[in-house]
Order: sequence, then structure tokens, then C-alpha cells
Amino acid sequence: MKPSAALLASIALTAGSLLATPAQAQSGWPTERPVTFVIPYAAGGFADTRMRLIARKLGEELKTTIVVENKAGAGGVIGTAFIARAKPDGYTIGSGHLGPLSVNPTLVPKTVTYDVAKDLTPIVLVEEAPLILSASNQTPARSVQELIALAKKDPGAISFGSSGIGGAHHLSGEMFAHEAGITLSHVPYKGGAPAAADLMAGHIAMMFEMGYAAMPAIEAGKVRPLAVTSSKRLALLPDVPTLDESGLTGFESYNWQGIIAPAGIAPEITARINAAVNGILRQPDVVQQFDATGGQVAGGTPEDFAGFIATETAKWADVIQAANISSN
Repeated sequence: MKPSAALLASIALTAGSLLATPAQAQSGWPTERPVTFVIPYAAGGFADTRMRLIARKLGEELKTTIVVENKAGAGGVIGTAFIARAKPDGYTIGSGHLGPLSVNPTLVPKTVTYDVAKDLTPIVLVEEAPLILSASNQTPARSVQELIALAKKDPGAISFGSSGIGGAHHLSGEMFAHEAGITLSHVPYKGGAPAAADLMAGHIAMMFEMGYAAMPAIEAGKVRPLAVTSSKRLALLPDVPTLDESGLTGFESYNWQGIIAPAGIAPEITARINAAVNGILRQPDVVQQFDATGGQVAGGTPEDFAGFIATETAKWADVIQAANISSN
């Protein structure tokens, strides 16, 4: 018996649904279930509080529920690997950071179980958080050039603290030494707080710190800010020059963070998240919260973020190799 036109149409419709593209298959996103937002650091820290703010606002923009999960460990590698292994359906996304995306692949390659370029999709850069170069009040230098002159006069005598090997504090100090042509003595601590305490006490001469951590001591007059690592001055410290203005041309260092997803996520979902976050980053209350902690809103396209990650990876690989930094 010859099949009817209605039957042929039904068969064609069924076949078409079986061949649906990933974007078509996710046409109901993100209403089918809550979206999991993975943060690869412990709850309560700067990265956690900042990205929880963005996740909450993203849920409001997309009119869906976003559940934040902290998966800390191995310098952000564990949580980042979890994102990379997740199903690319838009229901697992998370935050991507300087360490696990651009530092650890060079510093601790054996612990990194993902390929940043192949296993992850950059969606949007959220924040570029510059650091503040502060000097102890016991250090006579009143400017970056005076600090460099002191270091050149007595190589290795100027010490700088950090929250540990391979972090933004440490790498910024090593890049500063390399760019200035000086030798500094690195003193790693188990966290930023004990390093900051020793800076105030004069046990170390200088330190690169995040704005939110540095400002209380600066405002109390317990340390002296010499420069910031951004391309432009901070709203918090309008009278403090950038390192570029201080003679280190092109010097920039950020403890940045953005949003990433597993590779293979539908471009339409990436575009929706990107557009929503760019809108969030223009909201006055978000800009104010970033400014208040010394951060700078970023934004841009997924391609911008991918290029930024690649540039940062190459830059810090050069610093790690030039300074012969080892995690052991």
C-alpha cells in the first residue's frame, strides 16, 4: 500500500527532530532545570563573593535559578576540570580565573587535567582586578624609581612578600624585578594576611596586593602605596600612578576572572550569557562594588576573552621561565 501524504509528513518530521542541531536541542534553555555555576575556590573569599554576585544577577537576567557550587582545591584546578568534563548543555557553567587558566598549565602542568583551548569555552571576562604595589613605612623609597634605585644599589636586599608561590602577588613581583632589571628576595607566606602583617611591621620591604586587601592598611597610614598595576589609575587611589607612568612601560598585572563553559556548548547559549553579563557589568551598583574594592569591570565578546587568556598564558609563562619559578 502506498503511504499517505500525512504519513510521509509525519516520518519527515520525526527524522528532522532526530537530526536537530545542538542549538535546536537546547531551545528550552535555561528553563528546563536550574543552572549550576561552579566556583573553583572556597566559599567566602574574594573570588567567591564577586562571582556569586554575578551569578545571582545572571539568574535574574535569564529568569532562571542558578545554583552556586564551590569546588575548591589544587589552586582552582579541581573546579575548572569539573567544568571541562561537564555536559555542554548550558546547565553547568562557572568561573574561570588567572591561576587555573593561564598560570597552572605552565607552573604545575602535571596537575592540570584539561586543555584550556580544547576543553573549555570562554564566555566573557568579568573583572580585571589590578594590584597595588605598597612599600613598608620603614622602606625609604617614596616612588617606584627610588625603590628601583635602592634595589640596584644592594641587589637582593629588598624583599617582597606574597600569598604563596605562583599567585598574582608573587608573579607581579617577579615581573616587576625582571622589567626593572633588579634582583629582589621573594618571601612566600601561607596566605596574604600574614604577608600583609609583616609588611606593616617592616619585616618585608614591599608587596603587591589586591585592592580590597591593601586599602585598610593604606588608609590607616601603615603602608605606602607606590603604584598600581593597571593601565589606568584606580578610582580608589587617584593620586597613585600606574607602573607604566612610573617608568615601566606597558606593565600590567591583574588577578582576573570570567565565565567559562565546557567545550561544545551551543553558540546561541554562549551568546545569551555573554550579552546578559555585559549588561550586568554596566549596572551602576555593580560598577560601584567593583570600584570600591579596587577592581575594574571588563566585558567584551567570547573571542575577546579567548584572546585575553592566550595572551595572559604566554606572558606568565615567560615570567615563570625567566624567574625559574618552581612549585616544588
